[in-house]
Amino acid sequence: MEHLELFFKSIFIDNMVFATFLGMCSYLAVSKKVSTAVGLGAAVIFVMAITVPLNWLLDTYILQDGALAWLGEEYASYDLSFLSFIMFIATIATMVQLVEIIVEKFSPALYNSLGIFLPLIAVNCAILGGSLFMQSREIETLGLAFNYGVSSGIGWFLAILAIAAIREKIRYSNVPPALRGLGITFIITGLMAIGFMSFGGMLTGGDDEEKPQTTIEAINKQEKELDNTIKGTK
Repeated sequence: MEHLELFFKSIFIDNMVFATFLGMCSYLAVSKKVSTAVGLGAAVIFVMAITVPLNWLLDTYILQDGALAWLGEEYASYDLSFLSFIMFIATIATMVQLVEIIVEKFSPALYNSLGIFLPLIAVNCAILGGSLFMQSREIETLGLAFNYGVSSGIGWFLAILAIAAIREKIRYSNVPPALRGLGITFIITGLMAIGFMSFGGMLTGGDDEEKPQTTIEAINKQEKELDNTIKGTK
């Protein structure tokens, strides 16, 4: 259940584009064609699925305060958390280079269409944001970290795929001249973000927690308890 909740929450509620507006450069620049958006989205999913678990291992066993205790008691007091950004970016850059080599080898057409934006995944704030959110939310296990990386990548993939499909359609629409290009794209992105906000209630309907009492209900309850106490003393 925890994995399923994290999966849907990362895709629909905490979507990298519509909730935190990360990765907007590639989102806006490579969303003119669906085919190109699919290629870049798949690359982002792959990179996040690899880098988030790897960075979880780095953070858990090397970077956190006291994480080096497995090397011996003399290392238990070491805190390397100040190296988080450098280590995370180095891991991401390595994986992006691997993706670039694979895409260039097996799909030269996609490699040419993505152009400069494929190596720029290394500095895509959505990729780094996935690792930093993993760290700040203190995800407990490697499996959950992998789940979070994959689901966050899928959320970004759905966002760029949706806007690419819409941009292909509105190309033949009568858009006002002042809004053509990025103008209408920003408006559509804002509307889609509002739509994704409606998913916020998906995981809150099954809570069994006792609802807080209103002031009137609390007063009535206290009056009944006081009456019962008075009757009991008579």
